[in-house]
Amino acid sequence: MERAEKVQKSPHQDVLDSVASQLPELTPELRKAAAYVLENPNDVGVSSIREIAEAAQVKPNTFVRMARSLGFEGYDDFRAPFREELRNGATNFPDRARWLQSLSKGGKLGGLYAEMAASAVGNIERSFAATDAARVKAAADLIVAARRTYVLGVGINHTLARSFAYLAGMALDSIEAIPRQGGHALDDLARADRRDVLFAMTFKPYRTEVVEALAVAKAQGVTIIGISDSPASPLVVGSDHGFVVHSDTPQFFPSTVATVALLETIMAFVIADASPDVIANIERFHERRHALGIYLEESNPK
Repeated sequence: MERAEKVQKSPHQDVLDSVASQLPELTPELRKAAAYVLENPNDVGVSSIREIAEAAQVKPNTFVRMARSLGFEGYDDFRAPFREELRNGATNFPDRARWLQSLSKGGKLGGLYAEMAASAVGNIERSFAATDAARVKAAADLIVAARRTYVLGVGINHTLARSFAYLAGMALDSIEAIPRQGGHALDDLARADRRDVLFAMTFKPYRTEVVEALAVAKAQGVTIIGISDSPASPLVVGSDHGFVVHSDTPQFFPSTVATVALLETIMAFVIADASPDVIANIERFHERRHALGIYLEESNPK
């Protein structure tokens, strides 16, 4: 297999990684400030310490103590990489911006249509910017090599877990969605050990049964791959390989667009990373379906 390219991280990303790694060791008040930084890194560069403290609902001195606990001389030293990132600027997308503006024409519903399109595109862009091919490949490698991969999601995420397991099942017979119908995730993980992988997802408000399953699986030596909506999520903090996806939307329910896109990408890496037998399995799967008449055969035009 090809060696993954080493990705050069920016200084502000190094700080964020440090914050995430030390999050469990912080006091509850410092953890609250650190979680705000992880979820709103742009605010660090543009807001005063008083403004960011008010937004995080802590005292300004809490951010000073947080910075020092992470090895910085003070908050200004901690904030410097974030300001530098803003000075470097971000990529502009004028063509996309003009397209989104054009969608808003047509009254109130036209505006909602434009907002939905903007949030969907933005969620995918920000989610993919937060990771890289090497991290996705590492997760795919684990799924391919595992004795068994348990894909855990509850509520709407159970549908996503079942979809991932269904597609992966065409290539590998070692992947299953949990909880099984009528069962509980903790029961499904009873025989899991260090040879297995738990691939779990949950989003705010975080589901207790998913967090509990992570703790049990971790105690049993299972490798954890987690997808959630915040670097401060207990699922991401507790995972061996955590992915953060954005779910912003103008509607009431959180968007799953970026989650689906990441799952499809991990699936693509699983297929690309597997042995040639995997492709043969997929071909045999579809050949059998054609033979059984499951697919509607198109008649040849005369």
